[in-house]
Amino acid sequence: MDIFGKILGQFIDIIEWLDNSNDTLAYRFERQGNEIKMGAKLVVRPGQLAVFVNEGQVQQAHSETSKGVADAFGPGTYTLDTKNMPILTTLQGWKYGFNSPFKAEVYFFFTRVFTGLKWGTPNPIMLRDPEIGPVRLRAFGSYALKVVDPRKMLEQLVGTDGRFEIEEVDEQLRALLTSKFAAWVGKANMSVYDFAANYPQMGNALKEALHTDFDQYGLGLETVVIENVTLPEEVEKAMDKRSQMGVIGDLNKFTQFQAATAIEASANNPNGGGQFMNAGVGIALGQQMAQNLNIAANQSAQAAPPPLPNAAQWFVGVNGQQQGPFDPNALANMARGGQLTKETLVWRNGMAAWVAAGTIAELSSVFGQVPPPLPPQ
Repeated sequence: MDIFGKILGQFIDIIEWLDNSNDTLAYRFERQGNEIKMGAKLVVRPGQLAVFVNEGQVQQAHSETSKGVADAFGPGTYTLDTKNMPILTTLQGWKYGFNSPFKAEVYFFFTRVFTGLKWGTPNPIMLRDPEIGPVRLRAFGSYALKVVDPRKMLEQLVGTDGRFEIEEVDEQLRALLTSKFAAWVGKANMSVYDFAANYPQMGNALKEALHTDFDQYGLGLETVVIENVTLPEEVEKAMDKRSQMGVIGDLNKFTQFQAATAIEASANNPNGGGQFMNAGVGIALGQQMAQNLNIAANQSAQAAPPPLPNAAQWFVGVNGQQQGPFDPNALANMARGGQLTKETLVWRNGMAAWVAAGTIAELSSVFGQVPPPLPPQ
């Protein structure tokens, strides 16, 4: 700075900050040699906080009219004197008189909410989905932040930077968001089919999980918005096919409908070459119908179970009347009760005529007759 700039700087007694960049978090007031006069006016506008630094130490604001947080001046106009800055009484420049400048720095912090900051997963996240198994996904969204603790931000991020902008910390904050999102979805055990319905809940969960990480930099995370979660292209195509199958339902009926529609379209198109095509489609429909009939016949045949091994098969003539059919167990009961004798006429399928029950070897056990034991060999 030339000599005229140095002289002009001695007459500046208004300390203020006007910024139209919309991306500046902190700004150090530029003053020749960092010389601030006793009695200078400090103007802090709405949405700003001001912090004084002397010899590397943050000086606490003692003004009774200060509306700021600890160690910071809030919105208002202040006169820099011993009421606001008790450190003035110990400055080395005090020997030059009451109006002598003192060496100090003023940092302004913008406390408005910075919105529309983007975040996203630079690489796919591997997730074990409870429905479709292992899958890779990406997530994109936005977030909003604000300065909540100027001193902590000055010490952790700004340092001696004359103008600290969002882009200087944005990469670090996006990395924190991505890491927390990956950890959260890994433990949530939520299917990707349910993500869209739970975007707000997921954003709130991320906000809570990141509170401590942002607070260490003096920043407050206001909102986290999840705009979209995407899957690999091949997985999305497979999911689309699955959805189509669910909409179509019965594939056989859908095939028949498609064939019938093709025949109708061909019939209405005189240049469609349709006789051969119609014949081919008709054959396909005929084969489909025949296949369906065969399936129905097989199902009908399989529906009637075979007769049981001990199914009733004997008919008995009692008092000139036909009774039955009876199985061998029933005949044995009748024999014990006297309703069946060896002279009783019986018949079953395959016999030419009615015969006496005692003449049938198969019914010998019914009357208690059993073969003698085999002779010794």
